[in-house]
Amino acid sequence: MGQTDFRFGGASGVAVAKSKAAGAEQAVADLAAQLPSDELALVLLFVSPSYDPHQFIAEISRQFDGIPVCGCTTAGELAPDGWDENSVVALAFCSADFSAVVRPILNLDSFHVEDGRRISAEARQELLRVSSQVERGNPFGLVLIDGLCRREEAVMSALYASLDDIPIVGGSAGDGMRFERTWVFLDGKAHTNAALLILLSTSLPFRVFKCDNFEPRAQKMVVTEADIENRTVRELNAEPAAQEYSRVVGIMDAKLDPFSFASHPVLVRVGGSYYARSIQRVEPDGSLHFFCAIDEGMVLTAATSRSLVGTTRAAFAETREQIGDVSLYIGFECLLRRLDAEQHQLARDMSELYRQNRVVGFHTYGEQFGSMHVNQTFTGVAIGRRPS
Repeated sequence: MGQTDFRFGGASGVAVAKSKAAGAEQAVADLAAQLPSDELALVLLFVSPSYDPHQFIAEISRQFDGIPVCGCTTAGELAPDGWDENSVVALAFCSADFSAVVRPILNLDSFHVEDGRRISAEARQELLRVSSQVERGNPFGLVLIDGLCRREEAVMSALYASLDDIPIVGGSAGDGMRFERTWVFLDGKAHTNAALLILLSTSLPFRVFKCDNFEPRAQKMVVTEADIENRTVRELNAEPAAQEYSRVVGIMDAKLDPFSFASHPVLVRVGGSYYARSIQRVEPDGSLHFFCAIDEGMVLTAATSRSLVGTTRAAFAETREQIGDVSLYIGFECLLRRLDAEQHQLARDMSELYRQNRVVGFHTYGEQFGSMHVNQTFTGVAIGRRPS
């Protein structure tokens, strides 16, 4: 069955569609019925891992032949009608309002900084070329990356360094709660061990944003033994990692599971600001596996929570103050924020807040903001309205 048309009118230059059809063929038909088929600069997809990734991208690329089609798999979808799962969300960018350049970054296990700098510099030059033809000079970037590659920090640092003042945000692809394999899509194919750099230029107002709901506490932990390549901490404060983490954050009697980690992240201080470093799982030997890069000697700070709904609502208000009425938000939200909301019976409130503010995107295994790879954060870009 097709879903409601979620185009939000023409003021944003972005048409939005959603399907929950069981199979890829019907889901693609649903999306095609809701989206325009011509005068498009880009089609962007956020696809539940319940669909076969190869079949889905091949099918929709045939449907939108000649138009760049890209995207990734998710750990849940930010749909126009709120939080969802087992669905696909599609955004179609109108060529009257957007120019787009997409570059793949393949074989991330052998990624070098020089590769990222070259790819981003080439993409930036190409965007300047195509944008100058239509006098469209306000660029931003989106990055989608394999959420299990463990190369996000290196990729973001390299890309950001060569994009000058182009702001970039993005998300690490998900696989539901399985953590087995994630995919990014381009040129009719599904790729793992890969990333996408998407540069867009527009005449519309926009703002990139980052929102979280944690503040640092006094308690500190030092990483005293770690497997840096695998993002695994064996010891904190010279004690077994899981045991010391539990003691410091105050959950000694609780079982360590995704809900515990979602409610009790740790923070690192970078450049005067704190960023979450979330834990993915506890290993049988009591070590802790992280979503973000860690290092021996790193100081981790325990965190205290602020209102999840309140801080997010404030972020929306701040964005409106800066760019006026917002047509839609393209959002990348950590899976652990969703789990934290569910744990505290806030999922319905958050879903409704996102529906009211027209947020579309996906739940991630990590978020990108500028040169940083972060966790337990809501990042993205707000697109303003075309002047009347």
